[in-house]
Amino acid sequence: MTTAEVTLCEIRGGAAWITMNRPENRNAISLELVASLYDHLRACNANDAVRSIVITGTGPAFCAGADLKGSRTDSSVRTVTFVDLLNAILESPKPVIAAVNGVAFGGGLGLVAASDIVIANKDAQFSFSEVRIGVIPAIISVVCLPKLGRHQAMKLFLTGERFDGQAAVQMGLAHTAVEGDRLADAVDDVANMIAQGGPNAVVECKKLVRRVSELPLQQGFEATEEWSARMFRTEEAAEGMAAFRERRKPSWVPED
Repeated sequence: MTTAEVTLCEIRGGAAWITMNRPENRNAISLELVASLYDHLRACNANDAVRSIVITGTGPAFCAGADLKGSRTDSSVRTVTFVDLLNAILESPKPVIAAVNGVAFGGGLGLVAASDIVIANKDAQFSFSEVRIGVIPAIISVVCLPKLGRHQAMKLFLTGERFDGQAAVQMGLAHTAVEGDRLADAVDDVANMIAQGGPNAVVECKKLVRRVSELPLQQGFEATEEWSARMFRTEEAAEGMAAFRERRKPSWVPED
């Protein structure tokens, strides 16, 4: 199977929908899938028409974790690691939305936790299933622990228990849980809201959340004071404030 077949990418308005397309094995993570997702992310970030990126799955699963039946080495596929992919999601200048349509186990939860916004089917099933096959959720713990906290993570990692989309919201892994037939509309609503913001401001907001949360209090104030002044001096800010005064939409807002 070629990388072109394992994922699909479609631009709808300002959102690029990247769909994992291996329903025969519940979109399990393979070398091909990782490389293809990574390539699509890079292409979407280079496309000025794309304001946000959506990751979802074909069929009843979002991503069932590692492909345990597939080969772990394949000389025909260039080496892009799962860590590379998670970093690409985290470092993407454009917001990444996980549209969790179904099962998200193991590494699939890593994709979820690395995303900036998560909207789930309320009946989707989640599990840190690694312990059930004698391994641990090692790599994905880096992105999952900040959202779950030690208290929740300890129980979920040790038991491998399943939980649904509504529980994922309560635990901090998802922002919203909706009926399955509402998932695409709910994602479109969020993508449309993102498109109302200045493109550069959206990029800087993503940096802001990640960086300021890691700074001591006084360093945070010092960094953000300069950051705020710099943002107010941009052409984008001038356009946004002019649009507010003139009671019109800023130039970056898509036409209805």
